[in-house]
Amino acid sequence: MVKLRTNVDKLVRMSVMGEVVSPIVSRAAYKVTADGRPVVLPGVGGITYNVRVGDLASGWEADHVEPGVSIENKEEDKRFPEGPNAALNILTCVGNEAIVASGDAKGAKGTVTGKHGGIEHVLTDFQPEAMEKLMLQDKILIKAFGVGFKLLDLPEVKVMNTDPRLLEAMDPKIVDGKLEVPVTHKAPAVAMGSGLGASQVYSGDYDITLFNDATKKKYGLEDLRLGDLVAILDADHSFGRIYKEGAVSVGIVVHSDCVIAGHGPGVTTLLTSSKGAITPRIDPKANIARLLQLRKL
Repeated sequence: MVKLRTNVDKLVRMSVMGEVVSPIVSRAAYKVTADGRPVVLPGVGGITYNVRVGDLASGWEADHVEPGVSIENKEEDKRFPEGPNAALNILTCVGNEAIVASGDAKGAKGTVTGKHGGIEHVLTDFQPEAMEKLMLQDKILIKAFGVGFKLLDLPEVKVMNTDPRLLEAMDPKIVDGKLEVPVTHKAPAVAMGSGLGASQVYSGDYDITLFNDATKKKYGLEDLRLGDLVAILDADHSFGRIYKEGAVSVGIVVHSDCVIAGHGPGVTTLLTSSKGAITPRIDPKANIARLLQLRKL
């Protein structure tokens, strides 16, 4: 085994800001499931009091539910209309510190646990007592840190969306020229849906579809948990999300299962190797809730 050398001393730590956003429901209310049933379910946004990282990703009466506290930057910039929220989503990394900057919960500290594409939310985890005090539109400061993170002795592996303290907690090792990484599950590229083909993976996620029972059973995906580290096989995320035999990507499960065709528990990328220089090692404890001691499981 080889000790990891990184460029952590060269990374920039920068403030970005978001606010707690309201849940969103279309006026039509109904969503049509992959088997043709109209349903009305809670979804993205808001403060989700009883769903946090560490909880099961499936089984909820919900669609795309985001655990903990969902934030977005609603600041307007005439030059770059999407710029402030894009900065929040791209510069923020999983594991970054989140600090409540306004309202009754001011001063409470939490942790970034993922990013949700399409809606472009950053997801944060706070202790229950802080979430009880939080209100919609409260400001959340993120100390963004991790963009540009590199493994100096293993350039075949790209790091993205990862705070150095999360990588340290994962405790990966270089074994036989590859990065051995703990994951709770492996998922095949054939199961991946929404988000495939995105041109960059420094924000957003893509979904593990769970509609095929045989695939779900073969890979043990029934018990995926929010916050799980998972390996996506034959998936290269170096410059977007593509299918590539032999490539391996590792990400974190960021939102719940979904009823809509092509969707499922979302995964934000943390590591990728187009040359397969990542060895996933199954470890049932490889969940951010345990790794960063966010809650007892």
